[in-house]
Amino acid sequence: MSQNFDALISRAMQLLDRLEAVLPQPLSAPDWNAAIAWRYRKRSSGHGVLEPVKHVAGIRLEDLKEIDPQKEKIQRNTEQFVQGHPANNVLLTGARGTGKSSLVKACLNEYSGQGLRLIEIDKADMVDLPDVVDIVAGRPEKFMVFCDDLSFEEGEAGYKALKSILDGSVAASTPNVLIYATSNRRHLLPEYMKENLTYTHTDDGEVHPGEVVEEKISLSERFGLWVSFYPFSQDEYLHICATWLEHFGVAKADIEAARPQALVWALERASRSGRVAYQFARDYAGRHHA
Repeated sequence: MSQNFDALISRAMQLLDRLEAVLPQPLSAPDWNAAIAWRYRKRSSGHGVLEPVKHVAGIRLEDLKEIDPQKEKIQRNTEQFVQGHPANNVLLTGARGTGKSSLVKACLNEYSGQGLRLIEIDKADMVDLPDVVDIVAGRPEKFMVFCDDLSFEEGEAGYKALKSILDGSVAASTPNVLIYATSNRRHLLPEYMKENLTYTHTDDGEVHPGEVVEEKISLSERFGLWVSFYPFSQDEYLHICATWLEHFGVAKADIEAARPQALVWALERASRSGRVAYQFARDYAGRHHA
C-alpha cells in the first residue's frame, strides 16, 4: 500500500513539473552585464524572456549625414536622460530609410559607457510592456525601450498598454525608462477618409475633431518629443553615397565617377534614402575592390 502511494505521489510530481514547464512564467531578470542591448521575445509556452544582443550595430552619430537637426534633438534628449535630468519619450516619424532607427542605435553606442541600455520590443508584444518596465525599474542603468516601425491596426491590445505606460496609468512613471519608437505613421493608427466626416464646425468657423480622430491623435501626443524625417534631395543623397563609399575605402576619383551609377540605383528603387545610399555603396565598393 505504501509503495503504491509513493508511486502515485511520484507520478503526480512529474505531472506538476510538466504543467509548470508549459504554463506562462513571470519575466525574470537577465544577466545585465552580458550586453548593452536586449530583445524581448515570447516563447512558445507563452512566457517572455530578455535575450542579450551579442552583436550590436556599430553605427555612430558621426556616420549619419544630412539629418543634423533631427540628430541634435535626439542626442540632446538622450544626454539629458543619461545624466538624470528630465527627458521625453520620443516618436521618430517620416520617410523610410532616412536614419530613424539608425539614430537610436547610434545614441546607444554613444552613451552606453554612461549606463545607457536598450531593450527592443516588437509591437505584437506591447501587451507585456508593463512587465518589462517593472523588471528594470530598480536598476541603476537608463533604459531605452525601443520599438521599430510602430503602428497599430484597429483593436490591437498593445495600443492601450503603450498608451497607459506613456501617460495615464495609475502607476508613476519610471525615471530610468524612456520609450523610443519609429513609425511611418505620425498618428500610429490607420486614418480613413470617412473619419473627416466626424469633424464639427462652430458658428465662428472653429474646427473640432470628432471622437475617433481624437482617439487616434491621443497616442502620438503622449510622446513628448516628435522628430520628423523627410526624403533626401538629389544632392543630399549623393553626399551620403560619397560618405559611405569613402567609409568602404573607395578612392575620391572613383567616388566622383560613381555619381551617375548612384543616381540610376536610386531611380530603380524609386527612393533617395540613406538606406538606398548605403546599399549602393556596399554594392559599388564590393565590385570596385573585386
